[in-house]
Amino acid sequence: MPKLYFYYSSMNAGKSTNLLQSSYNYKERGMHTLVLAPSFDDRFGAGKVTSRIGIETEATTFNSETDLLDVVSAMHAEENLHCVLIDEAQFLTRDQVFQLSELTDNLNIPVLAYGLRTDFQGEPFEGSKYLLAWADNLKELKAICHCGRKATMVLRTDADGNPVTEGSQVEIGGNDRYVSMCRKHFKEQFFG
Repeated sequence: MPKLYFYYSSMNAGKSTNLLQSSYNYKERGMHTLVLAPSFDDRFGAGKVTSRIGIETEATTFNSETDLLDVVSAMHAEENLHCVLIDEAQFLTRDQVFQLSELTDNLNIPVLAYGLRTDFQGEPFEGSKYLLAWADNLKELKAICHCGRKATMVLRTDADGNPVTEGSQVEIGGNDRYVSMCRKHFKEQFFG
């Protein structure tokens, strides 16, 4: 029975790499996948999922208004889909997570969602909150703090490397703006 999977971690744990490898594994066996990515994440070009280790693939973009059930159903009717993979799944809405569960429950398509669990203030993202609640399988991917412990938090920094404690929940960036840390070091930096 197909399932809804949520692979979560802080940054630099290999979420996109894992997504790309999973998609490749399906394709290598002659199966069709659909990769979805948020339209506003254009760090490496719109409609792409790119790993920090340099591999990439084309992606169908979505925004908060996109009905993922409609998009996937239409593509599935054209070409039998064997798996749907979502990058940056933390940006999904509650309704979109529900739509993904409909894909697995009614269209029998496995869905692999990859994303952050919490934002730079330690608060859950909407998509992550509902994936944690509704996914059939949860898998934490490990990242490492500078101290060697498991990194579970993400700290946003300014241009001088100082912690940012206020601002919009969504601000696209990479290693230039975010640092993965264990909870202890996150609290030391964030709460000072």
